[in-house]
Amino acid sequence: MNTILFIIQKEFIQVFRNRMMLPIIFVVPFVQLLILVHAATFEMKNIKVSVIDLDMSSSSRKMISKFQGSPFFIIKNTSFSDKEAQQEMKKGNVDMILHIPYGFERKLVKENSAKVQVVINAINGASAGLISAYSMMIILDFNRELLVDFLSPATLASTQNINVTTSYWYNPKLNYKTYMVPGILCLLVTIIAFLLSGMNIVREKEIGTIEQINVTPIRKVQFIAGKLLPFWIIALFELAFGLIIGKLLFSIPIIGSLWLIFLSAAVYIFVILGFGLLISTMTNTQQQSMLVSFFFMVIFILMSGLFTSIESMPVWAQNLDRINPIAYFIRIMRMVMLKGSNFYDIQESFYSLVVYALAIISFAVWRYRKVT
Repeated sequence: MNTILFIIQKEFIQVFRNRMMLPIIFVVPFVQLLILVHAATFEMKNIKVSVIDLDMSSSSRKMISKFQGSPFFIIKNTSFSDKEAQQEMKKGNVDMILHIPYGFERKLVKENSAKVQVVINAINGASAGLISAYSMMIILDFNRELLVDFLSPATLASTQNINVTTSYWYNPKLNYKTYMVPGILCLLVTIIAFLLSGMNIVREKEIGTIEQINVTPIRKVQFIAGKLLPFWIIALFELAFGLIIGKLLFSIPIIGSLWLIFLSAAVYIFVILGFGLLISTMTNTQQQSMLVSFFFMVIFILMSGLFTSIESMPVWAQNLDRINPIAYFIRIMRMVMLKGSNFYDIQESFYSLVVYALAIISFAVWRYRKVT
C-alpha cells in the first residue's frame, strides 16, 4: 500500500510541475463548459425571413407583424419578386420565404379561405422542422384572431372549445441548457480522464523513465494503480467543479442524490481510465496516443445520445451503442439530475459500467508488459 501511495504522490508532483497540463485540467474544462452550453443547442433563434407581400393589405401586414413580433424570426428583406427571394436563399442570406399572394384578404372575406406559401431551406432537416413548426404556430394564431374578427358573437358563443392544459415534466421551461449541461459534464470528465491517462505512461516511455521503473521491484498492479488513481481523483474534482458551475451560472436542477451521481461517476471514470491505459500500452508517443484517443472518443461522443436521441438511431447503431460507456453515463446523469431517479431506476446502466470497468482494466493490466 505504501508503494502505491508513493507512486500517487510522485504523479501529483509531476502533474503540478507540468505547466502545459495544469491549464488542460483546470482552465480548459471551465471554458468548454461556458462555450458548449450556449453553442450546443438545437433551439432556433434569429431565423432570417424574406417576405413577398403581393397583396399589400391590412391582413397581410397583420400576418407579417406577427412574424416580426416573434422572438424567433427576423424580417431580413421584403420583395415583390419570387426569383429575387430564392436568390437570397441560395446565397444563405435568408432561411425562409413567406409568400403572401395577391388577393389574400379578398379571398379571406369572400371565400373564408386563402393560401400562404412558406418556403424553408431544408439543408439541415432538424432546423427546417423547427422553422416549420414555429411558422405553423404563428399562422394558426393569426387564423384564430381572424375567427374572432369575422365571426359573430353568437356564432363564437356556440362554438365548442377544447381547453388543453400542458405540463412539462422534469424541464418545465423547456430550457435546452437544462438538457445539455449534464451531458456536457460527462463529456468534460471523459476528455480529462481519457487524454491524461492515455498520455501518462506514453510520456514515461518518451522521457526514458519507464525503463528505470521497470527494473524496480514495483509490481505491475501497484504501478498501474498508482498511475490511474491520481487521474481518477482529478476527474472527480472536475465533475464537482462542473456541477458547481452548472448550478451557479445555469441554475441546473440537481433533484437526485449527489452520492449516486459521484458513485456512478467513480465507476465510469475507471472505465475511461482503463481505455486510456489500454491505448498507452499500444502506442509509443504522446502524439500517437492522442490520435488514437480522439478516434475512439469522437465515435463514442457522437453515438452517446449527447446531441441526438439514441432511440432515433438505426437498430444496428443502437445495438452497437451497447459497448459505448459514455451513453450509459449520460443516461445516468440526466436521470438522476433531472428526474431524481434512484439506484433502482439506473441499476441496469450502473451494473453495465461496473462490468465494463472490470473487463477493460483487467485487459489493460494484462496487456501492459513490465519489460525494458
